[in-house]
Amino acid sequence: MYLCRDFNIVKPMKKFLLFVLLTMMSALMTRAENIGVPAECEDVMLQAFYWDSYKTQTATDSKYGRTKWIDLLKDTAAINANFDLVWFPPSASSTGGVGYYHVCLSNQDGAWGTKAKLTQLINALHAGNTKVLADIVINHRGNKSTWVDFWQDNFGTYGTYQLKQSHICSGDEAFTDPSSSYYGSTTHGGTDTGTNDGGCRDLDHRSEYVQSWAKAYVQWMLNVMHYDGFRYDMTLGYSGSYLSMYNQTAQPYFSVSEYWEGIDKQVSHLRATNFNTLVFDFPMKYVLCNAIRYSSYSQLVNPSNSLRNRGYRRYAVSFIDNHDTFERADAQSQEFLGYNVDLSTATVKNKILQANAYILMLPGVPCVFYPHWKSYQEEINAIIALRKKAGIHSESDVYESVNNNSYEVITYGHRGTLILRLGPNRSRQAPDGYYVALEGGTNGEYTIFAANGTAVDEVESEPTDKCVKFVRDGRMLIRRGNQVFDMTGRIVE
Repeated sequence: MYLCRDFNIVKPMKKFLLFVLLTMMSALMTRAENIGVPAECEDVMLQAFYWDSYKTQTATDSKYGRTKWIDLLKDTAAINANFDLVWFPPSASSTGGVGYYHVCLSNQDGAWGTKAKLTQLINALHAGNTKVLADIVINHRGNKSTWVDFWQDNFGTYGTYQLKQSHICSGDEAFTDPSSSYYGSTTHGGTDTGTNDGGCRDLDHRSEYVQSWAKAYVQWMLNVMHYDGFRYDMTLGYSGSYLSMYNQTAQPYFSVSEYWEGIDKQVSHLRATNFNTLVFDFPMKYVLCNAIRYSSYSQLVNPSNSLRNRGYRRYAVSFIDNHDTFERADAQSQEFLGYNVDLSTATVKNKILQANAYILMLPGVPCVFYPHWKSYQEEINAIIALRKKAGIHSESDVYESVNNNSYEVITYGHRGTLILRLGPNRSRQAPDGYYVALEGGTNGEYTIFAANGTAVDEVESEPTDKCVKFVRDGRMLIRRGNQVFDMTGRIVE
């Protein structure tokens, strides 16, 4: 930013410049204090479930591996070796198997397994320096026996809470559906501060009691269940100011909001939260999936509806698919490759790996989808290892271009620089000062180049008394004591 090179300026200009500098300093201080938003974050996230992946594996369910707690326990070595954050499904008891219509938040025996197994899994991931995100569902609530009664929540030292009819939003179906016994009742909460969820009771976050309940819950999840951060479900349902309030109370390491909207509304949502959260980059997801699906790579160059184009890359969690947009018949029009697609075909593999290379080579915090990782673990782990080796982070600078319908991005990390090229017409010739670090396929996948001198052969994270993660020869490894394990948990030293 150019202000003025001549310091012999009149006093009013000096005052103006001082004001600008103080404003910038204030902005930087505020930026550093954002709750749940690590600065220059190098973390890579895994969504460790998908729709119905709690079910027994059959031809139609859990095709990419069941993800109950006992199943993920078998994956902890591989997860610890490659990921810094793991997003779990809602862990409380619920009326729906996946867990998004919970009935008792303090009962952590749910569809995915028992509280004891959940605790064991969290401890195993923590032992490998991997943090765990809880899926926080506080927009709506499942019922006990009628439209308006609820189970009690006992959060121990954080209090016992009994939500009632008066805590339900006034526009909820309990009061507007003629088939409800409570149709037309005047005993209800205030108006909804967001959109309605038609399948459950919408809670009134204007209520101080509901706010106290939510604050107790998020503190209990961090300090008793030992989660490290939150993925907030359906934040379209209530004002972002409440999300900020709950994060200010709990102080999570990491927070991400599911605000399923376009770029302008997402930016407004971030402002409403006082930037005390990240947000899933839905606008970028649709640009990416459309570009890869139709091999239209020019769409990927700094699209106008991306968070990074608007200057908010630090707050973007990039992704390709999630449990809602993948393998659900009621959402098939929004999916990357279409409902019930076989991920193992060569064409589909090319597209999945291109998309993963894209999110892993760009700023923001990338979230890898479990079915993609499970299907192509070796390839995706190799890209993750390169990202970590170069120290690409949530605020990395990039330079993007397109040539002959092939995409190129140069990304600058803490420890080096990488170049990603996508598309069958891409040049595989390394630029001056770079070498080929990773070649993905021969036709429609990707090539990644690393700058000469990028990092060192072995880059270690800060050591602990439990384990050390490091990159060697483009592979992510993990050291415990005198032994070194690879990404699958095999001992290599």
